Amino acid sequence: MRSVQRTPWSWPGRPDPGLLRDVALVCLAGGVVGVSFGAIAVAGGLPVWVPVVMSLVVYAGSAQFSAVGVLLAGGGPVAAAATGLLLNTRTAAFSLAVAEHIGRSRLARLVGAHLVTDETVAFTLAQQDPARRRAAFWVSGIGLFTVWNACVAAGALAGGALGDTARYGLDAAFPAVLVALVLPALREDAGVRRAALAGTVLALALTPAVPAGVPVLAALAGLALHGRAPGKRKEPQS
Repeated sequence: MRSVQRTPWSWPGRPDPGLLRDVALVCLAGGVVGVSFGAIAVAGGLPVWVPVVMSLVVYAGSAQFSAVGVLLAGGGPVAAAATGLLLNTRTAAFSLAVAEHIGRSRLARLVGAHLVTDETVAFTLAQQDPARRRAAFWVSGIGLFTVWNACVAAGALAGGALGDTARYGLDAAFPAVLVALVLPALREDAGVRRAALAGTVLALALTPAVPAGVPVLAALAGLALHGRAPGKRKEPQS
């Protein structure tokens, strides 16, 4: 039989419609936040090019908001960069979780490392086999990167005319979609539930006392409880 060659990001046949739907929903939520970020940055007095270039080079929502907050509060570039770097350290752990699914070439790893976000990791690890995980990473990564940067540019060009879109409550769509993505793993693995619960409690306890973004990083400590007690795992079907 004639073998069919597949690209690293393709499924047999047409793309999974479920994944495309979920990615589209996350892109919609991310786009709203991106417009808000661009508008807030320019309305606060920053040039249009600052949020646009930051989104292309840094590409990390929470780190970008925090860095701009520092700049608008009168802090210098060094303080802003240090704040963003601290909040973005969590992606180092995320990168380890998806490294084998990005690809083996240097170019794939270089580009893929830049696309690692909370959302791409959630999409990737939600899949059941390596081929689907690689496809999920690249579909979600490219889609989110494109939408985020386009919407940040739109918000920056609009300036203060839009105001803060968070007042409409649309920013809640982002965490809500992430929760929906991780629910299957929580249902199937008791170890994941223990780790998630411990991380949530720790993050909530730290939220009033530390800067935004740090509780998420501290929540990774909950991983210490993963696998401590034997949990029932769903056996793969043959």
